[in-house]
Amino acid sequence: MKNISDINLLKHLASEGALFILFGGDNCSVCKSIRPQLQVMLEHNFPQMHCVYVDCGASPEICAQYGVFSLPVVKAYIDGMVIAKEVGAFSIKQLIKTLERPYTMWLSSDGKPTDR
Repeated sequence: MKNISDINLLKHLASEGALFILFGGDNCSVCKSIRPQLQVMLEHNFPQMHCVYVDCGASPEICAQYGVFSLPVVKAYIDGMVIAKEVGAFSIKQLIKTLERPYTMWLSSDGKPTDR
């Protein structure tokens, strides 16, 4: 999961293709413990989805623009549309179910993911 602190790059990634964002912080123990679990989930279930991490302590302006006011928050986008949003405590199994259909439809729309 790549750290990102450039809002323009983040907006670009969210507008094209599939993107998963974890908003977290150094002082958030839940963020630290869930990050590796989310990485495994994404690699196993959604290998064509870009995944990035935004440190809200280092990039508060990004978090404010994305409406993140508590941690952790995950948001997933496909071609600029939010397909999933979770705040605080959430089930990874339920998150997989939420992401599966739009991700599969995106992959099958032209047989392959868009270029990045």
